[in-house]
Amino acid sequence: MKGKAKRSKVKLGVPVLVMVCSLFFFTGLFVSPMLFNFQDFGDVGQGQPWSRLLQESAAKEYGKSGDPFLHSIPFQILSWRPRIVYFPNFTTADVCEKIIEMAKPKLEPSKLALREGETVESTKGTRTSSGAFISASEDKSGILDFIEKKIAKVTMIPTSHGEAFNILRYEVLQKYDTHYDAFDPFEYGNVQSQRIASFLLYLSSVEAGGETMFPFEDGLNMDIGYDYKQCIGLKVKPRQGDGLLFYSVLPDGNIDKTSLHGSCPVIEGEKWVATKWINDKKQHY
Repeated sequence: MKGKAKRSKVKLGVPVLVMVCSLFFFTGLFVSPMLFNFQDFGDVGQGQPWSRLLQESAAKEYGKSGDPFLHSIPFQILSWRPRIVYFPNFTTADVCEKIIEMAKPKLEPSKLALREGETVESTKGTRTSSGAFISASEDKSGILDFIEKKIAKVTMIPTSHGEAFNILRYEVLQKYDTHYDAFDPFEYGNVQSQRIASFLLYLSSVEAGGETMFPFEDGLNMDIGYDYKQCIGLKVKPRQGDGLLFYSVLPDGNIDKTSLHGSCPVIEGEKWVATKWINDKKQHY
């Protein structure tokens, strides 16, 4: 009788075990994605599970102006000459689309900072995109403020040193010939503030063309009579949500001659990018 009772328990336990296992499986399958579907503009900082794990194991004492948590922002160094850093998935596609819609009604033909002796007519065709300047303070949704603060974190330069976002659209065949973002006093005269770094947030992917190019990367092509209209050297293909940071000046404050860059012509599709220029002095706008 005892043997029969034991066998009876085994028979009853198998279906129960299967049901329990199935419950855990489907719970993990359907509930986990909901738990990790954060709507915080794509940040990877405070509040996310891996961030909490980092806090528990490695968080340090911080000062009054610091953060009480660690950040996990993936990056890749693309070049040391010039210093170029790539940030995959810096923000979400939804954020990118909202910034595009924000800029569309304000677009105007892009302008140039003219060197001494240059005119609008003599530089016609150098930069053929359209764009709009929008500051974070103008954006009531808080999206640009969020992006601006995240850029400050990866550059370690306060938001007060950034210019308003320049939201740019490049249509088919539109481009920006190679140039420096920093202002050489010998070409532009006395400058009140110097652009030391640039952050590009790609708001759209491009089917063909539209790469950000650095023809002098690692000192290449600097002594071959380089044609500024060519798309050669290190080229970064735009991908929606990705960020690109590069420095226009060296640590000693001199302009980095390898930071020459441009935007290759769009061959197919449309290129949208939000540019944040970062200066050595506080900006007022």
